[in-house]
Amino acid sequence: MRLPLPDGDFRAYLFDCDGTITDSMPAHYRAWTTALGEWGASFPEDLFYAWGGRTVAEIIEDLNEQQGLAMPVATVASRREALFQESLGEMQAVPGVLAHIEEAYQRVPFAVVSGSTRESVTASLTALGLLDRFPVLVCAGDYAKPKPDPEAYLTAAHLLSVPPADCLVFEDTDLGVQAAEAAGMAAVRVPPPWLR
Repeated sequence: MRLPLPDGDFRAYLFDCDGTITDSMPAHYRAWTTALGEWGASFPEDLFYAWGGRTVAEIIEDLNEQQGLAMPVATVASRREALFQESLGEMQAVPGVLAHIEEAYQRVPFAVVSGSTRESVTASLTALGLLDRFPVLVCAGDYAKPKPDPEAYLTAAHLLSVPPADCLVFEDTDLGVQAAEAAGMAAVRVPPPWLR
């Protein structure tokens, strides 16, 4: 079932990746809990989903502060990424979003705008055979201010040479929708896995 789109003549589609294009949030959560557990840290599932769209480094830094830990950010991030990569063979696309990708491909330009690393986004899209559909990837490290700041979405619009008001964003998190709206873009909310 395709997601309903808002009215408008959109000239570009901008997609979050995890939980939007890829049904990867459960795999990410398993990778997080294993990597953090090795350092005695916990990451409740409700907080994981609430923090969707934040960068890996930010999450580790905030968990360190909240839990009085001193986990090395780069080490934990690398371990989490390795664990996630092991699950790529099980990766599935979100059907309601995939239908829009297939219908609009080559009709409007696409970009991915993600809080994940370029390595993670590239691996996920490659596993689904979709990497070639996205000429523009805006990932963690490509912008200074993460979602809900609009910077990442504005960067993607600039790289596609499409005015922000003509972009449609597909997002699965509150922070992502807030970022899209702050950028002056319309947004489609992708429901979480348990509501699809």
